[in-house]
Amino acid sequence: MAAYSLDLRKKILSAWENKENTQRGIAKRFKVSLSFVRDFLRRYRETNEIAAKPQGGDRRSKIKGKDEELVKTIVEAQNDIYLREIKEKLHETKTIEVSVSGLSRTLKRLELGRKKNFSSQRTSDRKSEKIAL
Repeated sequence: MAAYSLDLRKKILSAWENKENTQRGIAKRFKVSLSFVRDFLRRYRETNEIAAKPQGGDRRSKIKGKDEELVKTIVEAQNDIYLREIKEKLHETKTIEVSVSGLSRTLKRLELGRKKNFSSQRTSDRKSEKIAL
């Protein structure tokens, strides 16, 4: 959803400053939500800003250079490792805070596949089951 226009924001602010109505009444009058009016006015009181805050976030990876090499080493050493385990190891060794989704994007960018291995115990159990049948 697009941000509300600066013109609408000015009208809401003007109505509030002139005490034309309550926040709920202003929201009904301008056909916006009460939470928008409440949050907008709170932000105006705190920062004196009426423009919309920038939307979208920074999606650049926090894992770069030597950290990428560390991720490669971790995955190559144990290719059936979970993303959360990689995340924990990164935090322990480099104190890097990265999300699981960001870590997944990094692995994809580095073309590092992870493969879930069954333990040798499970594999031998399955073979013995087939023989017994």
